[in-house]
Amino acid sequence: EGRLAVTSGTCAVMGTASTMALMAETIGMMLPGSAAIPAVHADRLRNCEETGKLAAQMAFTGGPRPTEVVTPVAIRNAQRVLLAVSGSTNAVIHMAAVAGRIGMKLDLDDFNLLSDETPVLVDLKPVGAGYMEDFHYAGGLEGVLREIAPQLETGTRSITGETLADRLARPLADPIDRAVIREASSPISPVGGLIALRGSLAPEGAILKRAAASEALLEHEGRAVVFTSLEDLAARIDDPDLDVTAEDILVLQNAGPKSASGMPEAGYLPIPKKLAQAGVKDMVRVSDARMSGTAFGTIVLHVSPEASVGGPLSLVRNGDRIRLSASRKRIDLLVDAATLSERATETVGSGYRPARGYARLYHEHVTSATEGCDFDFLEPME
Repeated sequence: EGRLAVTSGTCAVMGTASTMALMAETIGMMLPGSAAIPAVHADRLRNCEETGKLAAQMAFTGGPRPTEVVTPVAIRNAQRVLLAVSGSTNAVIHMAAVAGRIGMKLDLDDFNLLSDETPVLVDLKPVGAGYMEDFHYAGGLEGVLREIAPQLETGTRSITGETLADRLARPLADPIDRAVIREASSPISPVGGLIALRGSLAPEGAILKRAAASEALLEHEGRAVVFTSLEDLAARIDDPDLDVTAEDILVLQNAGPKSASGMPEAGYLPIPKKLAQAGVKDMVRVSDARMSGTAFGTIVLHVSPEASVGGPLSLVRNGDRIRLSASRKRIDLLVDAATLSERATETVGSGYRPARGYARLYHEHVTSATEGCDFDFLEPME
């Protein structure tokens, strides 16, 4: 903890906050060079002052407006950066929500195409060795943008009024530290850090951070060990009598956006105590929940449709076979259609239906993980 959270500010690794800052700067909603500045650095104070000046100027001149900056092309560039830094899985949800506000649907198949041609360049935890402070001094986002520039749409415009092409045309103030930010010709991985999965278990999609996964588990078939809720997980995961082996696949149901828990960062299921004591470090884990951007492991998240609304995840039972194939970008429940149809008549989701207040408003209007977990009434009207 002394290295992960050394002082005020975000986590010191490529967690969700750091990832989103880099994506916001890529889109153009932050001043160039601002995303990775450490919280206690004098440059952060100077950046705050310049940001305030620009905000006042924009209010006086009337622009540029967010709709002029946050465009489909800018969001696509931000996805490239997410993949190149092997950022947080939460960023996929956040970008889907941002895209939804401008009437754009984040296409997971297109996301996979980007991932297969965008290399991982940044050597930071949780998939590498360094920390965000190292990244800042190594060149920050500027160093990444210059390496993937041929893959970016450089006509996008930022709040400063300049285009991405204008920014990249300026000479670098300092050399890039290649121990932290690799050249595109010598990447940490030739493909992006995250992929979307589809299949019979996740017809609308799921997310896997392949850069943080165990290579031996990226192609894996195993027996499902099912936990029906967070409470069930807490009650049984450390039970010495739990019927589980290292080859099994842990499944958590009813932890998605419409569940009683509201999609917490519970997808990083702990290794069962008796297996952890035996030295097991990783297992395939599947859920409709989220996980922290600081987590590591072979973890399938954001399964959609979620279990709480009767998605296929709700039909999984102990002993079912599940197959994960990262190469095919699939997650499949290996149960015949007749059996699933029979189970579906008995399964109607979690049954959680809040009666009133904000909880009811949220439950009735929150969108799925693939749509950004936003309120449907905040998307543009046709």
